[in-house]
Amino acid sequence: MKIPPQDLLSFPPLTSAEMQARGWPEIDILLVTGDAFVDHPSFGTALLARWLMHHGFKVGILAQPLYPGAPHGPSLEQIKASWMQLGVPRLMVGISTGVVDSMLNNYTANKKVRHGDEYTTPDYRRPDHAGVVLAQVARTIFPQTLIVGGGVEISLRR
Repeated sequence: MKIPPQDLLSFPPLTSAEMQARGWPEIDILLVTGDAFVDHPSFGTALLARWLMHHGFKVGILAQPLYPGAPHGPSLEQIKASWMQLGVPRLMVGISTGVVDSMLNNYTANKKVRHGDEYTTPDYRRPDHAGVVLAQVARTIFPQTLIVGGGVEISLRR
């Protein structure tokens, strides 16, 4: 089933085309998540994005961004392009590693590598200690922008 263009405006934008459809030249807040983006209340990124948008902020979502050491060995240019697809946020970058701690998603209790991650696409693997890795990439790409971390992993690894 194809979603009509006007219905796309009810979702937080994930691409520059979706931003342009809303008439937004820039976003106020970029929310980064290690999960595949699911617009459902059980996912904090979706809830936070909708709450912020309800209060007048222009929010974009970057799901499963590239990072140094990611599968398929992305270049620094590819990493920067993946992070810049919505432009430089005016106010802040919010980092969340996802619904579950990245180390729990990547390893069993016996420290064996897991073969799958229920919250990502099959070709994506979130980095170990994803909060630190994603925050470091954000700081490199957006050096003058406030970075705020939150969620299960970042809250527990303070």
